[in-house]
Amino acid sequence: MSAIILDGSIVHYEALGRGRPIVFLHGWVGSWRYWINAMQIASTSFRAYAIDLFGFGDTTRDPMRYPIDRQADLINRFLEEMGIGKVALVGHDLGALVGFSFIKQWPKSVDRIMAINCPLDYDSVNSRLRTATMTELVEWLATRTPEATSALSDASKTDLQAVSASLAGHQANTYFADIRNLGVPGLLVYGTNDPSITMPTQEKTDGLPNHMHQINLENSGHFPMIDNPNQFNRLMTDFLALDSGASPRELQMKEEWKRRVR
Repeated sequence: MSAIILDGSIVHYEALGRGRPIVFLHGWVGSWRYWINAMQIASTSFRAYAIDLFGFGDTTRDPMRYPIDRQADLINRFLEEMGIGKVALVGHDLGALVGFSFIKQWPKSVDRIMAINCPLDYDSVNSRLRTATMTELVEWLATRTPEATSALSDASKTDLQAVSASLAGHQANTYFADIRNLGVPGLLVYGTNDPSITMPTQEKTDGLPNHMHQINLENSGHFPMIDNPNQFNRLMTDFLALDSGASPRELQMKEEWKRRVR
């Protein structure tokens, strides 16, 4: 286990590979652990980091640091302390919102972001996500396979205050609206079978700026990286392979990708 002390708090992270930096940010259910497979794939070309946010996994529990903006501060301090420059971000639900908050504050520090099953507004969050226990959430959102059980084994370590505080912050802020016109290339990815997050309407999808694109993955639920890892990893690899500054809309024109996910 790797850890770093930031402002007196233990922050757990794991790292693989060499190359340009990519940071994986987990969501409300789980920890860094469900990124292992994606990290292994990314590490062939990137230095892949996965961080436990405050109140999750093996990082310090500190209610003062649970708001989304404070979690974004954690990412900034981590990058500063580790001497990491411009990064690609891959964030899942809460992790995507933390990524948006980070972009809002430090837009020049992010090369691109892949946001998975991210609620673009508070009303997109199923009320059960706000009220259920962590055990109930795992049973609701995850498949009952050995792979899923292992990937989400840290869910029981979650401080539910970290979930409620971040959701309250999401209700009070418009993170996506704040960053959508900053020019950072962004790929929105949704599992079509996710019961907890409502996908953006067609009107919202059609209204995305040119540097953003949305792809919906069939046969995936709340955890595309667990439900269909081969499909997810191929999409992630293609997105990361785009030239810096290129729009993810170019993925739409790749016949190879169309055949892969059809």
